[in-house]
Amino acid sequence: MANAIEQSEITPGGSMSEVDKRQANLRRADEMRQKQALNLQRENILSQRTSNPARRAALEAALAQIEAQIEALG
Repeated sequence: MANAIEQSEITPGGSMSEVDKRQANLRRADEMRQKQALNLQRENILSQRTSNPARRAALEAALAQIEAQIEALG
């Protein structure tokens, strides 16, 4: 039985093997789920209202961190 490394080689025609395609699709799906979760967190933060300056600063910092993670995902 061939291992995953041997199966993931590019075929002579230069196209991706089925294993590579499956792995790429799994990575894309994982990235989409991560981005969706971050967007939900972002929406939650934006929906919160507070008059407490310390809480507001914490929410702004969390929002900046989440937006940076979204940007890193592309």
